Amino acid sequence: MREARLAKLFWLALTCVAVATAPASAGSSVKVTTQNYDISGANGAALMSAMDHKGPKHGLLTRAIAQTRYSVSWALETAESGSDCRLKRATATLHLNYMYPRVSSQMSADLNRRWQRFMAGVRKHEEQHGAIARKMVQVAERSITGLEIANDRGCRKVNAEMKRRVNAIYADYERRQESFDAREHRPNGNVEGLVGALIR
Repeated sequence: MREARLAKLFWLALTCVAVATAPASAGSSVKVTTQNYDISGANGAALMSAMDHKGPKHGLLTRAIAQTRYSVSWALETAESGSDCRLKRATATLHLNYMYPRVSSQMSADLNRRWQRFMAGVRKHEEQHGAIARKMVQVAERSITGLEIANDRGCRKVNAEMKRRVNAIYADYERRQESFDAREHRPNGNVEGLVGALIR
């Protein structure tokens, strides 16, 4: 069942933080960081084995080949008018972190070509997870901008409704992340093809 084990290695970790009130900022942004972990091996199978042992953790017992993590922080500004409350500004910062393997040993020309093709596919996969997260933040921002509730002194109702909407969008987009992975990891799918081309 080698294919099933390899497919699991691509599983992505998601981290979404709850909405928190903070001073308003000038606009939404995306902050991207990339990390690498070093592996070595004389052939594709050895590189796969190294990733299996040194890749970022997924759960307690498994490791991933590559990983995308993200969190969202919010800057919010509310205003009261009489007994009404309005969310004047809601801007998000998406923190994206990619982690990829990096070969530190010498490779033959053939293995290097296969590794480069493999990594191009891995990066494309991870960046699609990042694109889904970016879209999630855009939709969440639109869903709460201008939110106004009458008879809401202290803006407790606005804050509760904002959190309800944003958390519902988070849940929807987490399902989209999982659906994307399911398509990528299906038998004879993209992940299986990438791994097969590397270890052939």
